[in-house]
Amino acid sequence: MKLLIVESPTKEKTISKYLGGAYTVRASVGHIRDLPKSNKKAIDIPGGFIPRYEIAKGKEKVVSEIKKLTKKADEIYLATDPDREGEAIAWHIKESCGLENPKRIVFYEITKEAITEALQHPRNIDENLRKAQEARRVLDRIVGYDLSGLIWKKVRYGLSAGRVQSPALRIIMEREREIRAFIPEKFWVIAGEFKTKKGEVITLTCEKEPRDEKEVKHILESGKKYPWHIKGIKQTEVKRSPKPPFITSTLQQTANSRLGFSPSHTMAIAQKLYEQGLITYMRTDSTTMSMIALKEIYAEIQNIYGKGHLEPRTYVTKSKNAQEAHEAIRPTHVSTRKAGATEEQNRLYSLIWERTVSSQMADAKILRTKISANIEGEKIPDFSVNGNLVVFPGWLAADPSGKGEEVDVPNVKEKEKIILLHIESGEKFTEPPGRYTEAGLVRELEKRDIGRPSTYASIIRTIVERGYVEKINRTLLPTDTGEVVSDFLEKNFPTYISDSFTAEMEQELDEIAEGKKEYKKTLTDFYKPFTKEVKEREKLEKATNLGDAGDEFKCPLCGGPMIIKLGRTGKFLSCKKFPDCMGARKLDGSIMEGPRETGETCPQCEKGKLIEREGRFGKFVACSNYPKCKYVKQSEEEEAKKKTGVHCPECNGGELMERRGRFGAFFSCSNYPKCKFIMKSKPTGNKCPECGALMMQGTKTIPERCSNKGCKMHNPHKIEKKK
Repeated sequence: MKLLIVESPTKEKTISKYLGGAYTVRASVGHIRDLPKSNKKAIDIPGGFIPRYEIAKGKEKVVSEIKKLTKKADEIYLATDPDREGEAIAWHIKESCGLENPKRIVFYEITKEAITEALQHPRNIDENLRKAQEARRVLDRIVGYDLSGLIWKKVRYGLSAGRVQSPALRIIMEREREIRAFIPEKFWVIAGEFKTKKGEVITLTCEKEPRDEKEVKHILESGKKYPWHIKGIKQTEVKRSPKPPFITSTLQQTANSRLGFSPSHTMAIAQKLYEQGLITYMRTDSTTMSMIALKEIYAEIQNIYGKGHLEPRTYVTKSKNAQEAHEAIRPTHVSTRKAGATEEQNRLYSLIWERTVSSQMADAKILRTKISANIEGEKIPDFSVNGNLVVFPGWLAADPSGKGEEVDVPNVKEKEKIILLHIESGEKFTEPPGRYTEAGLVRELEKRDIGRPSTYASIIRTIVERGYVEKINRTLLPTDTGEVVSDFLEKNFPTYISDSFTAEMEQELDEIAEGKKEYKKTLTDFYKPFTKEVKEREKLEKATNLGDAGDEFKCPLCGGPMIIKLGRTGKFLSCKKFPDCMGARKLDGSIMEGPRETGETCPQCEKGKLIEREGRFGKFVACSNYPKCKYVKQSEEEEAKKKTGVHCPECNGGELMERRGRFGAFFSCSNYPKCKFIMKSKPTGNKCPECGALMMQGTKTIPERCSNKGCKMHNPHKIEKKK
């Protein structure tokens, strides 16, 4: 038996179809080993930064099955993804399953031809690639653990910092400071409507945007007083060249701007397309394409658009440290114009198809026309309008979304008289630089050599999930927490979150992958000065105290001075005597309901006082010694809101109550943890007529359904379909 191991079940299914019964194909379902959560156990630093891996939770069954299959196999092939992470997964499979000399194969597209070719050229696991990935993992763990621990102490418990996410947050905050420091300037836009000799209406705009109101008045008065004429007509034909085929970063940027997909969502969809054998590997820095693919693309262009639209091109990879320098992202078979199992997959595939085909097509030719006009008698700035018209589509025939809006202008002649119908000015202000979108941040990270193709999406996802950045429409806006964390890191660890350090570290990881640098020396050179700085910063005061509030803000309870503090919901004003005085205000000075003592002593530590606080999900009671003591319970007011009035069907002594978990709301017994009954939807209190189990809220069409998954009343719409 020949055994071929891949990562995903979808890939397993696709490859099995190509190989028939000649090979047994099994999926590891991603990583099967990882570092333990505790840093003390995770890495043996004195021993040479040796990671202590353990089987990932829930993967024991997968490992056991692979071990059984390997005992029966004559040949074992590891066919994980063709990048460093894929190399690391292959090595973990080898180590955890005790494989001796397994064959490693790589392919950049899941087609029968590519897999057959790869099986004919197996190799050993590349230890340098594997070590580079291990170095990245260990480095990120060390930085994340040590910096996060410090931020827990100096900012707030539960926050984090990372080697690559912190520079990304810094970039967003730098832009935010530019916006705050920006001083808008007033200017005027002047436009007029004119009638041509042929009776067409044309709108012309003043080429100068005056800053002086007197000049605006002069232009308006002169424009109304004197006759107008066409001063000049300038026509130029310009060429627009196509863009290179997609690499990871440009795919994420274009999918974000055209389709509205976030980088992480784009990568998830692209992964599905790759696993179905529809596109080549989607983590790449390279813009090259194989000759076989290019010949197929040339034939498709001639067949659809004609020979005149074909122009073979070669593109140079811009990235200085291209990590996975194989092919660009392209369809595996360009003759397939539409593909994908879902609407989103279909849209992304079409985007990739259009960019791939258009990259090998002729320039588009655009006719640009500028018409300028002025008055006779006085001297004022020219008024003009610009038009553009596609005279030869070229690559735009394959990628029409790249065309933009065409603007047609009337056919007029030089010195032709035109009649002013209406002229007016509009007061405007200069605007600050725009905040980053996800596409813009990916572009900036790539430009500064921060991260790699496989990390852009996770960087953005992390800073959003941590609450450092909010996504408002497509714009990334730093939160108060993000600002405080970034300020703290910029002041105390400027070296480690700088562009130069992050880019140099990526270069060193590349050199480990190429066998030019040693794993242990690279990590040692980083670790010694880094830990020294972390220890020195432990003496700092808490960063949540953001300075004194203005003298106009006095404590509403004791009348004393106040300070600006960072809380879980943002900045607020707190009494300087806290915790002895609980007075608090909002930033605008209005009184806010702060923490309130209940008069009870904490039952867990028996030292702290129980304090009622306001959280994201309502009021709760916690110990004043938090985070040393983590006792917490719902406030009586919130507890009453969450009661359903339905008795627990399991213990019959408790009441079902609404709770919140990482996946949203659910309902469980008030006697938890003694009784562990749980249901996802709100109970109605009725019993199922079929099995007697508790009924729960359903949908608009089916108001009630059974909580017992085995009962036919759990999904009654299926019964209707069968009927």
